[in-house]
Parts: sequence; C-alpha cells; structure tokens
Amino acid sequence: MEVGNTSAVTEFILLGFPSLHHAWSLCFSVVLLMYSLSVLGNGFILLIVFVDPKLQTPMYGFLCNLAFLEICYTSTAVSTLLQTFVTTRTTICFHCCMAQILFIFSFGAVELLLLTVMSFDRYIAICHPLRYPVIMTKTLCIRLAIGSWLGGFVEILIQAVILWTLPFCDSNVIDHYFCDIGPVLSLACSDTRHLELIGLLSAVSIVLITLLLIVVSYLFIISSVLRIPSASGRQKAFSTCTSHLTVVSITYGAIMFMYIRPNVHSSFHFGKAVAVLNTVVAPMLNPFIYTLRNVEVKQAFRRAVYTKGSHFKELLSGRNAS
Repeated sequence: MEVGNTSAVTEFILLGFPSLHHAWSLCFSVVLLMYSLSVLGNGFILLIVFVDPKLQTPMYGFLCNLAFLEICYTSTAVSTLLQTFVTTRTTICFHCCMAQILFIFSFGAVELLLLTVMSFDRYIAICHPLRYPVIMTKTLCIRLAIGSWLGGFVEILIQAVILWTLPFCDSNVIDHYFCDIGPVLSLACSDTRHLELIGLLSAVSIVLITLLLIVVSYLFIISSVLRIPSASGRQKAFSTCTSHLTVVSITYGAIMFMYIRPNVHSSFHFGKAVAVLNTVVAPMLNPFIYTLRNVEVKQAFRRAVYTKGSHFKELLSGRNAS
C-alpha cells in the first residue's frame, strides 16, 4: 500500500500511555466507565427531547446536535485508547489513521460552531424575547445546524487531504493514543512547515472567530440581564446560560492548549493528558452539566416516567381483569 507512490508506511503503531501498562486493567475500566456514561448521558438527552414535545424547541434542538456530536467524537478517539490498554502493540492502518484525523478534527470544528450557534440562540432569547419565535424559526434552526456540520468538515477536509498525500518512510510509531496531527506530522519524511502553518492559521481562525462571536453574544446578554429590575429575574435569565458557559470554558481551554501553539511537535506527553480531558472527560461531563440544573429536563423526565408508569399500571389492570 502506497500513498502518492512515495510512502512505505502501511500502518502506524499507537503507543498510548506506556507508563500505565502495569495498571492497564484499572485504566481500561475507568475509561470504559467514562465512555459508557458519556454515551448514556448524551443518549438520554437525545431520547428525552425526542419523546417530550415541550422540549422540541431551538435550544434543545441544538443541544441534541451537540449530544449526537459528543457520542461520535468520543467514540472515534476512545476506540483506539481502549485498545492501547489491552494490547502491547496497537496498530492502525494508514488510511484508518488519516480518516480518524479527519473525523476527530472535523467533529471538534463542528462543536465550536454549534457552541457559537447556541450562544446566538441565547442572545436572541434573552435580548429579543418577543421576536424569538419569529427569528428562530424551524427553517433557520435547521440551516444553522446543517451549516455547522458542513462548515466543520469543510474546514478540516483540505488539510486532511494534504496530510493524506505526505510521504511517511521512516518511523511509524505515534506517541499518542489516537492519530493526532502533531505526532503524525513528526513522522513525515518531507518538509511539513507549510502544512503546520496552514493548520495553525486554520485553528486560530476558527477558535478565535467563534470565541469572539460567543464573547460578543454574552456581552449583549449580560448588558440585557443587568437591566432587569428584579434580582430573581436576573438570576432566572442568566441561569439558562450557565451550562453553556461551563461547556465553552472547558472546550476552548483544552483546545487552545492542545493546538494553538507555534510548534505542534512540543509537549506530546502532557498534550496526551489534556487530550483525554477533551475526548473522554468533557463528553462525559457535558450531559450532566446541561441536565442536572435544568428544570425543564427534570420535569420532562418526570413526565416520561409518570407516563410509562401509568401505561404499565393500565397494562397490569387489563391483565388482572381478564
């Protein structure tokens, strides 16, 4: 198998965390537990919004997109992480590695765009509540969601294609638990400075532009909330934004540390630990952040449980009567 008729590498070896191999069973169990909680938590959001008509609003529609994204994102990275704990030699084929880079970074870009769209939704809801139903129509919400997904993949696709054509003719050992762009670029046997510069500019542009839009949205939100006369009204208005702000802080903090750096080859070991935060821990925490303090979701869950309980009682009564 050759890439661009110059590459002799047909597969890569993922090192994972060699220093933790003596405790592989504990690490495997912890990661598997966090992954399971992530899938269950985000799956719960998808299910509860689907079954409860009162939650089928723009805000929860975007939240469903984010929940589905988190499931895809964490599954793409955790699949190889778990393998590194149970096997002494974790290999991934060349094309699989390139595809993993494409999907992981595309999902990351989509997440930033979705978080930006969600901040815009909160801005309209708080600053223009009377016009909210007119502005945030179903058509606009669908376009914003589709635009976020398409924009994220287009942002990464060109870089992924260029990376796919690079020659890899020496070492094939990746010092990571998934195919991260920095460790992979360090293995290329050609000058990658131009691609590194393109990647840095792309990362800086999407991170800073989306972050700027989120900050501007919240400046208007804070200004509008401060004009509310009652303290309870201000607290109620801003409480709808606290979950989103928490997720934004975690996501942007991890991404800036990992990828907004002049030299992507530096700090691989510490970068792997931060990557676990971004690909495993954050997707697990996000559904809890969005639901634990969310009164509407709690009420929807109670309604769902009550409805199922009533149906079960009716079924038992019917069987007893017969």
